Parts: sequence; structure tokens; C-alpha cells
Amino acid sequence: MKYQWNSDLETGNEIIDKQHKELFAMLNNLIGVYQNGKNLAELDKAIEFLRAYVVKHFADEEKLQEEYDYYDILNHKMYHRDFKNTVSDFVSRLEKEGYSDSLLEIIIQSVADWLVNHIKGDDFKMAAHIQSVKLLKQEE
Repeated sequence: MKYQWNSDLETGNEIIDKQHKELFAMLNNLIGVYQNGKNLAELDKAIEFLRAYVVKHFADEEKLQEEYDYYDILNHKMYHRDFKNTVSDFVSRLEKEGYSDSLLEIIIQSVADWLVNHIKGDDFKMAAHIQSVKLLKQEE
């Protein structure tokens, strides 16, 4: 199973789309490591990348939201906080339970579902707002 980036997921914001593509690549890397022998060092590296990158990506998105005075910033930050907590919970479970097939499948599916749903819903709204503000500034 691989997750393909496609034009349906493009927000139109170059920075956000680039980072989303990197998140998809990370997710596919995690799947590849999982399917190709579950090398523990590589799994640890992939999970740590996910944890750190989610924090970085969300911070970058929130900076853009502040810069463009995004009307739904509080809800968006809450979604980000909740997902960071979810990822932290997964990391804790991995530390306690180890890398089981069932837990890795849950993590992969949860991350993929959340990412696609968040992009198509919340991030599209945010990107549209940013684009409209940019257009208004150009007209001034």
C-alpha cells in the first residue's frame, strides 16, 4: 500500500503543498520500512521523523495563519494540537508495546486518514483565505 500525492490534495500554497508532499513521502517510507523486514532502527527513524516533522509543519502553517490573519486559526491550532497528541500517544504505545503489525497498521492508517481529511478540509479553507488576502493586497 502506498499513498499517492495528487492534484486533488494541492492547496495552491507552494510552502504547504511542498510540506504535505514530504509528509506523504515520510508515510510511504514508513510503509516501505514496515513491509521490508521491519528494521527497528529504520522504524525508529521513520517514527521520529513523523513526530518532529508534524511539529515543524504545524508551526509553519500556524505562522502563515497568523501572518494572514486567518479567521479560523483557533480551531486549526486545536486540530493540530490534537493530532500532535495522537502522534505522541502512538510513540508512547510503540515504546511500551514495541512494533507489532497491528499497531503499525493503526498508525499508518490513522496518519494517512487524518492527513488527507485535514488537507481536503481545513487546509483548503486556510489556503483559500491566504490566497484571497494576497489578491486583496495586490489590488491595493
